[in-house]
Amino acid sequence: MFDKSTWIKLPRNVVVGHGVLDQVGAAVGDLYLSGQPLLVTSPTPERLAGDRLRAQFDVEPHTVTVETASFASVEAVADTARSEGTDYIIALGGGKAIDVAKMAAERVDCGFVSVPTAASHDGIVSGRGSVPEGDTRHSVAADPPLAVVADTELLARAPWELTTAGCADIISNYTAVKDWQLAHRLKNVEYSEYAGALSQMTAEMLVERADSIKPNLEESAWVVVKALVSSGVAMSIAGSSRPASGAEHLFSHQLDRLVPNTALHGHQVGVGSIMTEYLHSGDKGQWRNIRDALERIDAPTTAAELGVDDELVIEALTTAHTIRDRYTILGDGVSEDAAREVARTTGVIDD
Repeated sequence: MFDKSTWIKLPRNVVVGHGVLDQVGAAVGDLYLSGQPLLVTSPTPERLAGDRLRAQFDVEPHTVTVETASFASVEAVADTARSEGTDYIIALGGGKAIDVAKMAAERVDCGFVSVPTAASHDGIVSGRGSVPEGDTRHSVAADPPLAVVADTELLARAPWELTTAGCADIISNYTAVKDWQLAHRLKNVEYSEYAGALSQMTAEMLVERADSIKPNLEESAWVVVKALVSSGVAMSIAGSSRPASGAEHLFSHQLDRLVPNTALHGHQVGVGSIMTEYLHSGDKGQWRNIRDALERIDAPTTAAELGVDDELVIEALTTAHTIRDRYTILGDGVSEDAAREVARTTGVIDD
């Protein structure tokens, strides 16, 4: 008897384009959300667009400005939501504001709307939040936003390094999908052909269009944000972060432990993807295509460009498998000699 079932949670409205910040109120109204909104933002997005967003609502949103992404910030926003009688939460900003608001909305069981001002990672649409704690970073499940309103005019004006980080995060889906397929074959981990194909197609789109991703170009912001939305949808379909998180993410999380706040997450996973692709397919594989695409969008491809010492790259690569119980190409660990050979061959380290 066939008794398989699944429950996929996806954003209902995705609004992308020039000037669509002025459509946040309409997008919220289309969701039949009403009552008291709470706006969660950070200092720069508040300065750039806070008043413009608040002006769209008959009931003025209470505003919380988040300085750092932390579990304490999540609890503070959740406490404010409870005390102010919040009916739904809107996040205006980059990864920090969106992740905190998403997790707080989960805590208080209310609707959440994502209004990104930087295309730095697929958290703008995914059902996961990422928050650092001590020397590690936690990826926490949460409902995806009910709506995403991504104004390409605002996104194009964001710092270029945030956009390149978002591109690198998407390109790393190549190796994340390969790790997922490997875990399916060797460990019988459930695999979704649909989610895997969508994630891989999204990475291919970024690689093929890498030459057209340029600073201060609104069309580039359009391409990147659509890719980030696709990646987030793939995770929602899969019911996990598997389509967009493999060994390259474990490598990045381990770097966060060893040298916190040194490089952007997307840049770290991009470099990790170069090396893990080499582990998957050897010198005849497509690691060069990944590296070249990253170079074309001005994303780091070496330890030096990340601002990380060569030896720390080796340490992260040999210990990344301990981060979480997720089977990847790293298996039960990579030897130091093998890690050094991979990093040297791919040009990630010099020595």
